[in-house]
Amino acid sequence: MQLQFSFIIPVYNRPDEIQELLQSFVELKTTTNFEIVIVEDGSTITSKEVVDAFKSKLTISYFFKENSGPGDSRNYGMQRAKGNYFIILDSDCILPQNYLNDVENALNADYVDCFGGPDAAHESFSNLQKAINFSMTSFITTGGIRGSKKSINTFQPRSFNMGISKEAFEASKGFGYIHPGEDPDLSIRLWNLGYKTALIPEAFVFHKRRISWSKFYTQVHKFGLVRPILNTWHPSTKKITYWFPTLFSLGLVFSILLYLLQFKIFLFIYILYFIIAFLVAMVSTKNLLVSILAIVAIFVQFFGYGMGFLTSTFALEVLNKEPEDYFPNLFFKPKC
Repeated sequence: MQLQFSFIIPVYNRPDEIQELLQSFVELKTTTNFEIVIVEDGSTITSKEVVDAFKSKLTISYFFKENSGPGDSRNYGMQRAKGNYFIILDSDCILPQNYLNDVENALNADYVDCFGGPDAAHESFSNLQKAINFSMTSFITTGGIRGSKKSINTFQPRSFNMGISKEAFEASKGFGYIHPGEDPDLSIRLWNLGYKTALIPEAFVFHKRRISWSKFYTQVHKFGLVRPILNTWHPSTKKITYWFPTLFSLGLVFSILLYLLQFKIFLFIYILYFIIAFLVAMVSTKNLLVSILAIVAIFVQFFGYGMGFLTSTFALEVLNKEPEDYFPNLFFKPKC
């Protein structure tokens, strides 16, 4: 099958990010033709002028629609795309020059109907962005990128950097109405339909992520809230590892209390962990300030996710609440 790529990019009030992303498309080193589909998700600050400025350099379609969330906007874009293989990106990404070549080479060598790629910190990112990127991708916090090149049907692509064939999109109906969490939900449904997913390690993007501690906490807290909902929808995917951030956070609190009672060993174990994390960050980033901020980012990530997971688990398992009613901010109503 001759691959014809369509990039699908939802955007909400982020014209500056679209400017950087589209410029990285211009700088791609590829002879492969591709199109870009920008879906403006009800923005009050639109990207139309930015998109128009690139139309002489790139094949771009621009659509404005009522706000209905990123998952529904991606579906909207894929329904209108002309290619047979869709690559979904977040607007806060920048592509390295060989990105499309790496994707195409990997799919031609070992085709899958859905792939995901990792993310990295660009040299232009702020120290905070680099610290958050370390916390979200390091093996000492999340085990690194979840999966390997051989992790067929165990890797759950994330929609900041994700590909899906037109056939798989049409069979699965695309993303659901939960957010965040729409991407692992889609991966699991694809498995159930018999489609394969995989990681393409070479196909990384520079992902800015959140740019403040409060936004980062909100993001990871929502990740924690969503996971028990996905476990309820897809019981076969439950893992004990999803409890680790909660246990880590509660353990740290109890270790501090025990320290006050002269039981010091437990807190020392945590201190040793953070020393190791700091050293790993130093080796990885070669930046003292980033390494210090990385320790803060680990705290925020574990507590945000862990408390979200605990809150959601209690609501669903103990209080028997319906997710849509109890966590309405996690769901969008589809419009497309």
